[in-house]
Amino acid sequence: MSIAPGQTVGPFLHLGLTVEGGNLLVPPGHPDAVRLHGRVLDGAGAGVPDSAIEIWQADGSGRVPRATGSLHRDGFTFTGWGRSQTDGDGNYWFSTLVPGATSPGRRPFIAVTVFARGLTDRLFTRAYLPGDEPDPLLDGLEPGLRDTLIVSREERGLLFDIHLQGEGETVFLSYPRQAR
Repeated sequence: MSIAPGQTVGPFLHLGLTVEGGNLLVPPGHPDAVRLHGRVLDGAGAGVPDSAIEIWQADGSGRVPRATGSLHRDGFTFTGWGRSQTDGDGNYWFSTLVPGATSPGRRPFIAVTVFARGLTDRLFTRAYLPGDEPDPLLDGLEPGLRDTLIVSREERGLLFDIHLQGEGETVFLSYPRQAR
């Protein structure tokens, strides 16, 4: 038996990966809601349409949710998971909570997965909150690379652009079990 050749991710992500309200981890009117948004950009700096972004995160106290209901939300339970699609200009957004540190003294982050046309597999990265807390991953990167993983705080939320390649390319992660 031979291994089947890989296929690219997309370009029809809107046909099978959309989830009604998937970008609303909490309702936008929630008292602690923040808007996490950004763009998915190609190597030339153009927005990538028809991409999907998934996030996994702890709640504001740093507790990693174990509740079910990410695909069929009840409007009250924070599951820590969301999925958003990019628009024609590569924009995405979530209504979520600012994550807390999962361990004392560690920098809070949001785990991010990117699906986009032309990729042979999904990409993993992290969106860290600004701060001085130590983190083994961030501490091991050169400053220019480290900056690609840190969100910018805005008056109404958090900004995290994802550069798939080229200057300012976001640092992407691989996991041992993911390797083929």
